Amino acid sequence: MNRHIDLSPTERQDVARQALDDLGKERDDRALVRVRCGRSHHVAAVFDTAAGPVFESLLGPHAHGDRDFVDTGHHGSLHATRYVDLLDGGHLAEDLVPARCECGIHELSRAELQRAIDAHQHTIQLS
Repeated sequence: MNRHIDLSPTERQDVARQALDDLGKERDDRALVRVRCGRSHHVAAVFDTAAGPVFESLLGPHAHGDRDFVDTGHHGSLHATRYVDLLDGGHLAEDLVPARCECGIHELSRAELQRAIDAHQHTIQLS
């Protein structure tokens, strides 16, 4: 049974954000599944945390790696918005969660992400 079932979406996202931040340097080792677009851009990931599987994506322009620069024009936003939520959002949560890469906006299914985790599929390649 989901112990976060009575939380509002904002409270649920705060729990998820804190659980993900608590991973610290272990974060990359705790990835359950990563999502990439057809051009191999990073779209999103799900991490194993103390609060359960946590979904994270960056919405807006962002760097691709430690040495990359953000591709934005002058006076553009330099930082992406971080979207974090528990993968199991409860029965009232929307199945679709937002994600983005350089190719555009994506909507990912919580149920499909969970099926990939259950099947030990470490990467989902979008078409």
